[in-house]
Amino acid sequence: MGAVLGARIVGNADAIVTGVTHDSTRVLPGTLFCCLVGARFDGHDFAEAAVSAGATALLVERQVDVGVTQIVVPSTRSALGPVSAAFWGDPSQAMDVIGVTGTNGKTTVVTIIEHLLAELGQRCGVIGTLTGARTTPEATELQAQLRAFADGGYTAVAMEVSSHALALGRVDGTRFAVTLFTNLGTDHLDFHGTPERYFQAKALLFDSRFTLLGLVNIDDVHGRLLRDAATIPMLTYSLTDLDDLRLVGGGAEFGWRGHQVRLPLAGRFNVSNALGAAEALVALGHDAALVAAALETVTAPPGRFEVVDRGQPFSVIVDYAHTPDALGNLLVTARELVDGGQLRLVFGCGGDRDRTKRPAMGAVAGELADDVMVTSDNPRSEDPQAIIAAVKSGTTAPVRTDPDRRSAIAAVLGDAVAGDVVVIAGKGHESTQTIGAIVSSFDDRLVAAEILGAGA
Repeated sequence: MGAVLGARIVGNADAIVTGVTHDSTRVLPGTLFCCLVGARFDGHDFAEAAVSAGATALLVERQVDVGVTQIVVPSTRSALGPVSAAFWGDPSQAMDVIGVTGTNGKTTVVTIIEHLLAELGQRCGVIGTLTGARTTPEATELQAQLRAFADGGYTAVAMEVSSHALALGRVDGTRFAVTLFTNLGTDHLDFHGTPERYFQAKALLFDSRFTLLGLVNIDDVHGRLLRDAATIPMLTYSLTDLDDLRLVGGGAEFGWRGHQVRLPLAGRFNVSNALGAAEALVALGHDAALVAAALETVTAPPGRFEVVDRGQPFSVIVDYAHTPDALGNLLVTARELVDGGQLRLVFGCGGDRDRTKRPAMGAVAGELADDVMVTSDNPRSEDPQAIIAAVKSGTTAPVRTDPDRRSAIAAVLGDAVAGDVVVIAGKGHESTQTIGAIVSSFDDRLVAAEILGAGA
């Protein structure tokens, strides 16, 4: 390990390690505690507490005055992934791990991959937005989860790989059978600084240190850029590859690789998501005919174009869309369901997150919806009214506002009539809302159902 990481060992090189963590509160006797240096905290400051809790070794950037073995490396952040993977026996090499990155569609793609493989008789684990606090876990947790999947008999894992994870090295030490790119929009500029750096972070996944096979959506210009700059073999997918694509009855029909498919997911963006998932399986050697048949039984992930039906004479859709592109795709798809009425939208933007996208979200809402209610998402430490004002600044269209999300949803549902479609966007599957330091239970789907039920 020392030779691989350029590390030197101080103390007993034969120290017994039975676990690895970067979280001092999770140290157990025998743990290797990794002293990460972050923007707010320095893990070296917790080394003594970790040793007191039973840590038998430390991964450090500088020696600490404690009496246990220390592995000294230039960067604990860079070393964390390879160290964690080595401790858990490189579990990603025991399975087909499919890494999915992009601004929108990651959750849907990995969910479809899981479903398709299940239909084909394989156990596929999922790591992503729906499975943990982070889209992509920290390296210590990620490698432990991959080991658990491998030991549990899983033969594949579909994993969302966020730009944060790539920039921070969380997936270092992971080997992917194929990596997939969906699209690039506007998001996370609070972390990356510029769109160029955001794209550069995504592009890191398409390198030989992670995989020898990439798959990119060339309907997106950034997919074409990835293909053209690739140093590894790259496969592509595009809606233009499909024969006679038709959006019908809340789904789509098309020809793919010589097979007719009836996909039960609404919207062109979901056709693209399904196509990416299907092509990933073909790239791994699965039979296209079996994949095509399995596509006809897929369902959307929770909080993705999820319908709330309490017998009301109008449609209500809850969706996680929280970027300008995602909101635009969502509203275009929802418009197809409007039956002589109006397309009504309730949404907000999260606090302490990328502020640059707020006016853009307002612009999309004002252009594509007939009735817009801007409310709070998860304002966190920011003033909800300031966030709402930033959203409103992007449009000259009439916009209603109410910082109380429940009240805002109730107002729009109360105005809706037969033939309307109400879209509640931004939080999707989330079951809490964070206002200041308070985290309260709040699920758009349940709130909408309660309001509709009360009005019955």
